[in-house]
Amino acid sequence: MAIDAIKEKETLQELASKYKVSAVTISKWKAEFLSNSALAFSGEADATKKEEAHEKQVKELQAKIGELTMERDFFVYACKKAGLK
Repeated sequence: MAIDAIKEKETLQELASKYKVSAVTISKWKAEFLSNSALAFSGEADATKKEEAHEKQVKELQAKIGELTMERDFFVYACKKAGLK
């Protein structure tokens, strides 16, 4: 319906009658479609990039957790050996 409104082969009144929807609704849908049409073509690529970035961040954080765990274990051991704990 929004695409028919964009094509402008029929008036809004004709489209409203054809689809049994008000002309105001068709105008709103047309405007919304035009303002968001780029999202239809970028969605999957953006989602894939976001997912890859998320996976990379998770791996980096897991590596940091492992590093900090090893440091903590070393300091606990060193403190025990020095009689501090």
